Amino acid sequence: MTSSRDDILFGILKLWQPKTGARVNVDTVLLAAFPFFSRTRKIRFAELGSASGAVSLLLAKRFANMSVTGFEIQKEAVELAKLNTIENELSSQVNFLEFDIRNYRSIEAQSYEGVIVNPPYKSLESGRVSTRFAEAAARQETACRLDEVVAAARWLLRSKGRFYCVFTANRVAELLSLLVNNEFQPKRMRYVHPKPERAASVFLLEAVKNGGIGTTIEPPLYIYDENGEYTEELKKAYTLDGLTAAR
Repeated sequence: MTSSRDDILFGILKLWQPKTGARVNVDTVLLAAFPFFSRTRKIRFAELGSASGAVSLLLAKRFANMSVTGFEIQKEAVELAKLNTIENELSSQVNFLEFDIRNYRSIEAQSYEGVIVNPPYKSLESGRVSTRFAEAAARQETACRLDEVVAAARWLLRSKGRFYCVFTANRVAELLSLLVNNEFQPKRMRYVHPKPERAASVFLLEAVKNGGIGTTIEPPLYIYDENGEYTEELKKAYTLDGLTAAR
């Protein structure tokens, strides 16, 4: 695996990542910027499909009281993630394991307060699958299906634990149905649009296991404004303060 060492969030994080396959993009940054937690109590988080570790490491940068375990099926990605943990001096907070999340029942149940994931956006039925495993796993459900991701999150989270994800907007109904059928209630949603006049491309979601009914649809997030410049809200995602949560 050939890799590059890149600056993430304008150098807040130094990241080795593969030149092909799962690389950091805007969706990655938005996902890491979406959760909000108290900074006064200890929090245990799990990332499902952690790739080279960007989301887990950014969460640890944002929340000094958070410990994160990243589960990743690809050995080479885990090795890069461990290197990134050392280089960013986050070994006391973050750990990465080579693990197939379809075997989630081998992990202690209800052992995390939060689960975060950037699932593959395409189903196996949505086009030709790449012959390269890393690329296929990043884009299509070759390593795990969406229902398996939700089932794993249900197993890992304690009651009232929070599930976070970024996902393609054209599968919103599918994900929400799976979550409700697995004892989750959507609590916060935010659609992300390339520009004000364009349809949403992805959405950010917070759901709570055994949570009460009631969902906040936050204002849409536009990546570019009418002049083709990054919006001020998008720029917030590239800081350790993260996105503004609707109150």
